[in-house]
Amino acid sequence: MFKKTETTLKNALKSVKEPTTGLTLNELAVEPEIQLKGTEAEITLTLGYPAEGVAEALAQAVNEAASAVKGIESVAVNIDWDIPACGGANTSGQIPGVKNIIAIASGKGGVGKSTTAVNLALALAAEGARVGILDADIYGPSQPQMLGIGERRPEILEIDGKQMMRPIEAHGIQSISMGYLVTEQTPMVWRGPMVSGALQQLLTQTHWDDVDYLIVDMPPGTGDIQLTLSQKVPVTGAVIVTTPQDIALLDAQKGIEMFRKVKVPVLGVVENMAVHICSNCGHEEHVFGAGGGERIAKDYDTTLLGSLPLDLSIRETTDGGRPTVVAEPDSAIAASYRAIARQLGAGLWRTFGKARGPVIAVADD
Repeated sequence: MFKKTETTLKNALKSVKEPTTGLTLNELAVEPEIQLKGTEAEITLTLGYPAEGVAEALAQAVNEAASAVKGIESVAVNIDWDIPACGGANTSGQIPGVKNIIAIASGKGGVGKSTTAVNLALALAAEGARVGILDADIYGPSQPQMLGIGERRPEILEIDGKQMMRPIEAHGIQSISMGYLVTEQTPMVWRGPMVSGALQQLLTQTHWDDVDYLIVDMPPGTGDIQLTLSQKVPVTGAVIVTTPQDIALLDAQKGIEMFRKVKVPVLGVVENMAVHICSNCGHEEHVFGAGGGERIAKDYDTTLLGSLPLDLSIRETTDGGRPTVVAEPDSAIAASYRAIARQLGAGLWRTFGKARGPVIAVADD
């Protein structure tokens, strides 16, 4: 009887769909951990990506599927995640305390890359991951202002005979930037090798504390910083930020091609400033064109992770040191960032991660 119930329950759960991906647990290769005690079932799902925003909906779907199984009268569901180091990630420990390094890049400036990077980092944290952000724009660091850090300086630690910087925490994420080490008025008049060396120091001399995802806010273009990060750092993958306009798409293509040449996987495209909605009448207007992000994602066989509106509040909250995800957590824009974060995490795990095997325990008591 128990064996039959167990088998029926396993088969019923295979068809449950995970809301982020729209795929079934069977398609995701997610095997539930099941404990049966008489007519009671306790089910635990462990995903390889953070999914706080859809955990309740997933739990309810599992509950409904399990409750429909004959012989099951009570169901308890636990949704959890265990984020692994994926693909060509930092598995060798070259950057201690970090599992996955994700570069947020653009082919040109002015497309909202840094704003996207900080909100994406905060969204991953809101979804349940441990997150760090590194501001790799040595010449024009913007994360200190976006995170509202002010004049704080990182604490210097002595670890195994080496001096390390403790990342500054803000809004629940760890952060480091050249902007923490110099004043706002100090120009970085450095040649390429000095800039590349500074990036490596920020990465390797920061004492990251058990970070699942380290978001790297790249400078625009395809220069020294991009090559240094791609060739000397175990980057898990890159996300390209663009706007729908043709000139931005041309530069985004160059960014994608650069990462491909240095064999860094492009995890997806984020389309920024996709549509403007009039605050007075609600009229929607595609100021910079329509469908550009989707086209470039299709052309390069990657994923459109999501589109974001051209909205004044995004600029105001980020400039004020409290980006949208923390300033307006219940807003539609924050929900969009969190959906992009879930898509990124899920896509990374599905492509490079490893699914867990089943753990089923049956107790007749």
